[in-house]
Amino acid sequence: MSGASENPAGSPSAGEPVLLVVGKIRRPHGLAGEALVEIHTDFPERLAPKTLVFVGAAHQPLTIRKSRSHKDGLLLAFDDITTPEQVGLLRNQLLYIPAAERPPLPEGEYYHHQMLGLSVVDESGQELGELAEILETGANDVYVVTRDDGTELLLPAISEVVLDVDLPRKTMRVHLLPGLVEEGMSDE
Repeated sequence: MSGASENPAGSPSAGEPVLLVVGKIRRPHGLAGEALVEIHTDFPERLAPKTLVFVGAAHQPLTIRKSRSHKDGLLLAFDDITTPEQVGLLRNQLLYIPAAERPPLPEGEYYHHQMLGLSVVDESGQELGELAEILETGANDVYVVTRDDGTELLLPAISEVVLDVDLPRKTMRVHLLPGLVEEGMSDE
């Protein structure tokens, strides 16, 4: 976890996060020390018994003793935490796993944290701005590109627009659909 204390975002200097947020402890559940956890990952199955996780800004290491589904979240029990009062001390704290333990994605798919900060260029190589945010919508994600003048360009994350992503070069090449900027797709 070197680098976590050097950078307030918890990222090493190379740009890859040391720890990834996978959930948030909401509150105690029951009398046996279980915690209701809000899921912030597409891979909740990795929060299985015997998994080492880190809690809160201090990255307190805890091992999951028990895990089970509960409505829109998970109920987790941790080794050495056996009362609702102990869980209460963890209320509203983020739950992390090491970035090195994230599951690999299929070719051409990327984690959001890998894409944020990419330089966005058009087909001719003209700089459009930096990928500042990814909005998750029902149909497809929308990339928010912040331009040098402070305006934002909204790009749908579809194959007709996103031509390629080059993580080593930290660039994303896009095709601007006709009328995309002219018809108000950017904030003014």
